[in-house]
Order: sequence, then C-alpha cells, then structure tokens
Amino acid sequence: MIKVCIFDLDGTLADTVESLAYCGNRALEAMGLSAFPTDRYRYFAGDGSAELVRRCLRENGDLECQRFDELSSLYGAYFAKDCMYHVKPFPGITELLKWLKANQIKISVFSNKPHEQAIDVVESLFGKGYFDYIQGQQEGIPRKPAPDGAMKIASYFQVPCDECLYIGDTNTDMQTGNAAGMNTVGVLWGFRDREELEENHAKRIVNTPLEISAMLEKEFLKPAQDTRRSK
Repeated sequence: MIKVCIFDLDGTLADTVESLAYCGNRALEAMGLSAFPTDRYRYFAGDGSAELVRRCLRENGDLECQRFDELSSLYGAYFAKDCMYHVKPFPGITELLKWLKANQIKISVFSNKPHEQAIDVVESLFGKGYFDYIQGQQEGIPRKPAPDGAMKIASYFQVPCDECLYIGDTNTDMQTGNAAGMNTVGVLWGFRDREELEENHAKRIVNTPLEISAMLEKEFLKPAQDTRRSK
C-alpha cells in the first residue's frame, strides 16, 4: 500500500522552465555570453543549479567552466529574486493533490532546487503547509540522484521505502527513486521524453496526473482480500 507520494518539483509539479531560462539568460547576458532558447533549459535543468550553470558555460565554449563562480553568483542572485517568474502548476496537478489528501496519502517534495527556493515555489503555488514535507538541496543532503533525501522523507513519515511512490520527469528522478527502493513513476508532461524514462527503469510511465490517481486506486488502495474460507 502506498502511504507517501514524493514529487520532484521542476517539470513534475510545476512548469518552471521559463523561470530557469529568464534567470539563466539574464546572468549569461550580463557576462557577455550567449543566451539560449527557453526550451534548451529543459536539458540544463534537473541536476541542481550548479550543474545548470556548468551546462550553460559548456554550451558557450567554456568547457572547463573557468567562469563558474561568476555565473553561479549572478544566476543565484537573479533566481533568488525571480524564481516564480511565469511558474505555474501543470494541468491536473492540483486535482491529483486533492485526491491524494482525500485518500490520506502524505504528499512531499524532493528537489535539487536550493532549499529556500524550493519552499518558496511550493508554498507560492499551493499554500503554506499544504505539503506535508519539502526537501530542497541543502548542506548535508547529497543532491539527486543520491537517494539520501528520498530516504530521509520516508524516515520522517516512518514508512518503509517500498510504501512510497516517487514521481518525476527525468533520468535523475528515476535513478533516485530506484536507488531508494521506491516505486518510480515517470511523467511525460515535464522536461524529458519516454525514452529517457524507460532507459532509467521507470516502473510506470504516465501521460497525465489523472493516471496516477487511477493507478493508485486500482493497484495500491485495494483492501486486502480475506482468503479464509467461510465456516
């Protein structure tokens, strides 16, 4: 039985690609570097802000990331101010979350976004206290795909990892959930495609949030069958 759903944030709960591109491109332009189309940030994102900065630099020809500190500082400053730029929940997410709450399934977030920004985005979109637990990137917790943060969430709720559903849109998410021994669900409304999710062993792949509630209702919320023979 599933007792906890752990959601990735960017590309799973929220469409954040415009905010990433807006902040990333302003930082690049401030340094005299080339900006990128918004859609390119679907592939820059997913592994934390430091990796996004490195990918932007490499795409600009700085293969050794010699200007990492400069771009990282600029990007961090822009993002701290504008992390909510054009951010919105994906269609169907709000309805899924309501269904999970109605069925007494705990909801949580595990993101490679810096912890304070992760809280800011989640609470701005869904309200303070709506999620039962939010875990962003912070000191002492390795960023995904290390499973530590996901396992910490399971421990917080005092449930075994195999009673958690881990929901995300990238290879990093599937690697994280699988490494933690959780049930992984790859979503196709986010930043990556089916091939990437399949190659990284998503146990399920869904096209819409509604499919998650339908799957849970059908497979994980059934009452145990009484196999005793009637006397």
